Amino acid sequence: MISAKQDIKSAIAESLKAFGKGSLRTNATQLFNTLGYASEKTIELSPNTPENFINEVDQHNLLRKEKALFSKWKSVDFIFQITGEEIKSGGSGQFSLQFDSHQKIDNRIIESYLFLAIKLRKGHYTRTGLSTITREVNKLFPMPVLILFLNGDTLTLSVINRRLHKRDLSKDVLEKVTLIKDIRFTQQHRAHIEILFDLSFANLYNRYHFSNFTALHDAWQKTLDSNELNKRFYKELANWYFWAVKTVTFPSQNEIKNEEIRNATNVIRLITRLIFVWFVKEKGLIPEALFNEIKLREDVLKDLSPGKTTFYKAILQNLFFATLNQEMNTPKKPDNRKFRGKRKKAGSRDQHYLIHNVYRYENHFKNPDQALKLFADIPFLNGGLFECLDSYDTEPVTRIDGFSDRKDNELHIPNYLFFSDEKAVDLNEDYGTRHKAYKVRGLIDLLQSYKFTITENTPIEEEI
Repeated sequence: MISAKQDIKSAIAESLKAFGKGSLRTNATQLFNTLGYASEKTIELSPNTPENFINEVDQHNLLRKEKALFSKWKSVDFIFQITGEEIKSGGSGQFSLQFDSHQKIDNRIIESYLFLAIKLRKGHYTRTGLSTITREVNKLFPMPVLILFLNGDTLTLSVINRRLHKRDLSKDVLEKVTLIKDIRFTQQHRAHIEILFDLSFANLYNRYHFSNFTALHDAWQKTLDSNELNKRFYKELANWYFWAVKTVTFPSQNEIKNEEIRNATNVIRLITRLIFVWFVKEKGLIPEALFNEIKLREDVLKDLSPGKTTFYKAILQNLFFATLNQEMNTPKKPDNRKFRGKRKKAGSRDQHYLIHNVYRYENHFKNPDQALKLFADIPFLNGGLFECLDSYDTEPVTRIDGFSDRKDNELHIPNYLFFSDEKAVDLNEDYGTRHKAYKVRGLIDLLQSYKFTITENTPIEEEI
C-alpha cells in the first residue's frame, strides 16, 4: 500500500513538472489522468482563445466579464467531461464504476463534472479573484465546473460546491469555492502533493466507497474541508506529543521536579515555538534547507543519526535562541550572530557563559561558517517566545531549555522524533482506549504534509 501511494505521488510530481513546457491542455489532461479521472467527452477549441470559448458556451451573454477578470484570460481549454460511464479507477484500469445516472441525487445537481483549464496573464491573483472567476464560469453550465488555473509557474485548482435550490428546483445555488492555490511546477510543496493524492479517484474510493455522483462530490468536499484537515492535523500532532513525552529528556536542574510534568511542559513549549517558526518559514523568511533532512545530512550536520539529538540542538535551539532572539548582523555590528567564545584556559568559563543569544554546538556542524550563513538572513523577532529560559539568577543555575555545550547536558530529543516514516505505536494508555492502533511520524515530516496560510481567510473561499 505504501509503495502504491508513493508511486501515485511520484507520478503526480512528474505531471506537475511537465507544466513547465508544452500545451496546457495536454499537461492538464495528463495530470487529471494521473489522479484517475479520464474521459473521451471533450471539445478542442481552435483557436483556444477566451473569445472563442465565450462564443461556444455563452450565447445568452451571461458572463459578467469584469467580475470574471475576462481581460486577464489568455487561453481556455476544455479538458473533458466525466459522467458515470467515464470515471475510471486511478488510471490503473483494474476496475471501473458504473454510476446509475437515474438515481435520485439528493437535491444536488451533481450529474457530471466539467474540467476546464484557464491560462491567466502573469500577475497576482487573490483567492477572492480566482473564486469569483470560478463562480462566473459555473453560471454558464448546468453541472459543476472544476477549473485548473495556470499563472506563470504556478497552478491553482478550483472546486465549487453547488446544489439545487430548495424551493425552486429549476435553479441551482453556487456555494463555497475551495482552492488548492499556488501549486509550483518545481520546488513543489509536499502538502500540495498530499492534497492532490487525497483527491485521486482510487484514494477517494478506498475511503468512501461511493456509488453515485453525489457521494463522489461529497468525498471531494470532505477531503477539501479545512475543518476536517485541521482535525486531522491536530490528531496527528496529539499522537506525536504523546509519543514524544515518553522519549525526551529535559534538564532536571529546574523547579519542576516531576519528570513527566517537566517533559510535557517542555514538549508543549517546543511545539509552540516550532509551529510559529513554520508560519515564518511559509512566508519565505526562514530557509527550507534548515528542515531538509537530505540537505542537513549531506551538507550541514556531521551526524543526523536517528538516536542523536543533533537536529534539536544545532538547528532548532540555535534558530530559536541565537537567531530569532538576536539582532541581525549589520555593517556597524557585523558579529551580532556568532558562535560562543572559546575558553581561554582549561576549567575557566568563557565570556558567553549563560549568554543565550550566541550560537552553540559548533562541533556538530561540518562547516560552522557556512552554517552561520543559513541563519544570517532570518529576521530578529523581538518577543519572549524565543527567549532561552536557562538562568543563573538562581543557585544552583536553573536549566529549563538546556541550551548548553556542557558534556553533562541532560537534554535528549532524538532526531527520529523529527525525521521518521509513519509507524505504529501504543498510545492506548494515553487516550484511555484499548487495542486501538495509533500511528506517528517525525514532526518535520508531519508539518511538511500540510500547507499553512494566514492570509485572506474568509468563510466562503478557502485555500487548502
